[in-house]
Amino acid sequence: MRIATWNVNSIRARADRVEAWLDRSDVDVLAIQETKAKDESFPFALFERLGYDVAHFGLSQWNGVAIASRVGLDDVERTFPGQPAFGKPGQEEVQEARALGATCGGVRVWSLYVPNGRGIEDPHMAYKLEWLRVLREDTQKWLRENPEGELALVGDWNVAPQDDDVWDIDFFRENQMTHVTEPERGAFASFLDDAGLVDVVRPHTQGEKDYTYWDYKSLRFPKNEGMRIDFQLCSPALARRVSTAWIDREERKGKGASDHAPVVVECA
Repeated sequence: MRIATWNVNSIRARADRVEAWLDRSDVDVLAIQETKAKDESFPFALFERLGYDVAHFGLSQWNGVAIASRVGLDDVERTFPGQPAFGKPGQEEVQEARALGATCGGVRVWSLYVPNGRGIEDPHMAYKLEWLRVLREDTQKWLRENPEGELALVGDWNVAPQDDDVWDIDFFRENQMTHVTEPERGAFASFLDDAGLVDVVRPHTQGEKDYTYWDYKSLRFPKNEGMRIDFQLCSPALARRVSTAWIDREERKGKGASDHAPVVVECA
């Protein structure tokens, strides 16, 4: 089975590129983030004509997650149990379309668009950390109930866990930027250390500056000034099946590209 994750940064703006990539990539399951579409405006027909079943969760022109599968799409679940909502102080909290689960060919796949902290003191940072805490607790519960279950938490995590996951760690720290703070990195590490998940992509992408995201501004992509923030974290049972993985950097090139590249895992 070939599983991919890709933050497309608007499915409607990049429908042609998504279709072309699926046509040549031969993936069985594609988890998509930042569709930026309501359910009624999501291009279901695009996937169906390529032989994929697809589920989408979108509430507005922001966020949005989807899973497309040609190996089955069962037990679709919007939001994980207890998923935090967001509301600024004094405002009503709103549930955002950031998590979608489905069972695909026996693998429980979660397409995740982790909140961006926006700023170290921004209310979104506390929301992000709580969001990750609840997800980690749910993950531990799932694996306690089914230790040999095949589970994949994939998507845009908005965390760069290691210094070499950003193009210049000194720049990030001097400018007090998010994604690299100790609380964020600690929250990410808890999925590996406490929940027992495995980052199955990193062992196969150990080259210098193997990033998954490059900002559109300041010629970040031509200068390869990027970040590794898109991951596939798998349960031990699924990790044992992984034979190879790669970041499809070529898809970041050219007119109309997303600012993220697809991340692909091959399972025996």
